[in-house]
Amino acid sequence: MTPDRCPVRGVVFDLDGVIIDSEHLWEETWRDFAESRGVGWALSDTLAVQGMSAPEWATYLAEHVGAPDEADLVRDRVIDDIIGRIGDGEAELLPGAPELVRGVSDRVPIALASSSARKTIDAVLAYHDLAHLFTATVSSEEVAKGKPSPDVYLEAAARLDLAPADGLAVEDSSNGIRAAHASGLRVVGIPNETYPPKPDAAALAYYVAADHADARAFILAHLTDGVRQ
Repeated sequence: MTPDRCPVRGVVFDLDGVIIDSEHLWEETWRDFAESRGVGWALSDTLAVQGMSAPEWATYLAEHVGAPDEADLVRDRVIDDIIGRIGDGEAELLPGAPELVRGVSDRVPIALASSSARKTIDAVLAYHDLAHLFTATVSSEEVAKGKPSPDVYLEAAARLDLAPADGLAVEDSSNGIRAAHASGLRVVGIPNETYPPKPDAAALAYYVAADHADARAFILAHLTDGVRQ
């Protein structure tokens, strides 16, 4: 469904699955840790933790392997492994993502609202030379609750001085779409092919794009010119 054209004064992006192809890296790293403790890791576990903040998924994983007091160790080990893989070039930009981010940032202020830890966000943006495009970046570990709670999107919008009703969010996952929608931002969904959003979550999207090029065309058509300073 294509909604009526409404001016947009800012856009908040998710990171994993929207800008970089990294969802599988997280799943593999969570699974590797669980299996190192002799415990299996199913797709249902991945779907359960997608969108959680680092402290939240670390607690889940620690409890999953029967070591609830080791959440800090779990967090540090997984994040270090992910950052190593980023440095090895395994977290590639998704096709069309650089054009989408740069095209939007040329017109209005943009922010990042990610479930990744701050160290991971900074490593990704530095590796791909994207940090300068974002007016603000927020990790869900820096707010009270991770996705599907709206906290990280509300904080990102606040840092843009953006009323949620005047902005868009770009998301790929069920919990991400739910979080952005709950914040009051209109959601442009780019469904993840490997981990597609559930129908009830996808139904919350303002627009569901076929791919990044489609999302770029849709968003650029709705932007208010002359806002970015």
